[in-house]
Amino acid sequence: MARLPVSRPRALIALMAAMMLLFAVACSSDGGSSSQASNLCAPPGPSAASPAPTKLASGATAGTDRYTTATTAPLNSIDITKLGLSQPGVLSVGTLSDAPPSICVNPSGTFTGFDNELLKAIGAKLGLRVQFSGTEFASLLSLVATGRFDVGSSSITTTDARRQQVGFTNGYDFGYFSLVVPNGSAIHGFSDLKPGVRIGVVQGTVQDEYVTGTLHLDAVKFPDYNTAYANLKTGQIDAWVAPSQQATGAIKPGDPTSIVQNTFSLDNFTAWAVRKNNQPLIDALNSGLDAVIADGTYAKLYSDWVPRPLPPGWKPGSKSAPMPQLPDFEKIAAEHQHSDQQNAPKSTLTQLKETFFDWSLYRKAFPDLFKTGLPNTLILALVSGVLGTLIGILLAVAGISRTRWLRWPARVYTDIFRGLPAVVIILLIGLGIGPVVKGITGNNPYWLGAVALALLASAYIGEIFRSGIQSVEPGQLEAARAIGFGYRQSMTLVVIPQGVRRVLPALMNQFIALIKDSSLIYFLGLLASQRELFAVGRDLNSQTGNLSPLVAAGLVYLLLTIPLTHLVNYIDRRLRTGRAEAAADEIDQAVITEGRGA
Repeated sequence: MARLPVSRPRALIALMAAMMLLFAVACSSDGGSSSQASNLCAPPGPSAASPAPTKLASGATAGTDRYTTATTAPLNSIDITKLGLSQPGVLSVGTLSDAPPSICVNPSGTFTGFDNELLKAIGAKLGLRVQFSGTEFASLLSLVATGRFDVGSSSITTTDARRQQVGFTNGYDFGYFSLVVPNGSAIHGFSDLKPGVRIGVVQGTVQDEYVTGTLHLDAVKFPDYNTAYANLKTGQIDAWVAPSQQATGAIKPGDPTSIVQNTFSLDNFTAWAVRKNNQPLIDALNSGLDAVIADGTYAKLYSDWVPRPLPPGWKPGSKSAPMPQLPDFEKIAAEHQHSDQQNAPKSTLTQLKETFFDWSLYRKAFPDLFKTGLPNTLILALVSGVLGTLIGILLAVAGISRTRWLRWPARVYTDIFRGLPAVVIILLIGLGIGPVVKGITGNNPYWLGAVALALLASAYIGEIFRSGIQSVEPGQLEAARAIGFGYRQSMTLVVIPQGVRRVLPALMNQFIALIKDSSLIYFLGLLASQRELFAVGRDLNSQTGNLSPLVAAGLVYLLLTIPLTHLVNYIDRRLRTGRAEAAADEIDQAVITEGRGA
């Protein structure tokens, strides 16, 4: 008898071998400087000074500074026990990881950048320990307003609209923003932006507000600066409006793009966001800012991280703070200026290869992906999967119950959690329940995120179970009742097990979706050690300005999901067909046929 083909097991073994190979590569990589790409999340130093932006839009206006305080309270008069902090002695800060050199995560997994290093120095002056958590800019101000974070640190440009939601400190930096277009574009300035032009911005930023509110144009919105710039280089958008620092840092020699114009307003400086009614904390941060300006810490950090001239007529801190003693950045920039040689434009294939398939960055990404991202992804998926399955079984049983007091609540729950987007559910749980249970969670939303995923998954799992149970032939229930089983026993021992067996592939699809949805937990704000696969890939993406680390994260997702798919298919086939009979070898065959005659 011929043996059955074993192509599926071999495919599964090959996938597992590939996983082990990638793990070996990750372990053997030093995680250091294998990549030739520069680390954008490192202080460039004064030698990297850049001159003040030129080509200012004619409509740019200095505005009127209506918010900077005249003076600040002495540091020794501040009582840190009355600052309204979520944890005594700890300044909880929400920040981003994708906008170096202002805010980013360095290769060692530490939140840093000019904004955050300056805040650390202020925390030291006040005697506070500063704890950073990463989140998305779109949710940052809401997380500050609801008390999830004490402070928002993300080069936040102050606007009147944002002041309706949160309070702001005095300014510590000043931001121009730039118009970046492909070389040879017909767009030469902000005045050339018309309806029909695809203008890229990062969602929720002041550039987004400028394009939609001031220019009254539709913007193409992206989650981060690197993705926006990659779309500009590949021609998916016609222009990119970005902070000057991010635009200057993103454009590399040979890139087919250039900055054609800049604009600014002194009325909208960069400051830290604080809960609106927490004036004691705002006053304390203002005092700390003046103190680090006075002792020279500000000038040192500014020169190391963002060496560029301050705009005329503006200085950081209160109106009584001294002017920071900064080097002559214009002179330094002139001394280090390179000849503007025209680099040959790169082909589309070369751009794609460098942007998505830089193997040195793959090797750099794998250690963190396996060490930090993979465990967190598995923990979130397993916890939410088990909890969601238990809730889903209860929903399924309630959904087919004979009493409407069980059926209707199950149906309403299912409709709500299947109808709402996953991000909305995660934010509702994190922002709604988080402040209530912060005494239990320590204001850490990690497990609340897992609960939100479980509630989301349970609505789908409940429907999967219900359809599987109702697909079992009615005769099965009738036969069980005929031999003396009660209704509950018949359902528990006969019908439900058969229904579950029939929906195993659909359940695995849902679990795979949970693995991918775990990346949405980042909206709630996580510590660097709690980042899942996608967040780890995105952080390295921000350090290098390259999308290869995100592709590396995608490969790890594949290594998780493909074996799971083949495994559940194998189990499903075994349950339906049983164990295949193995062909008898020649000795066994001889024993079987012995004495039967030839």
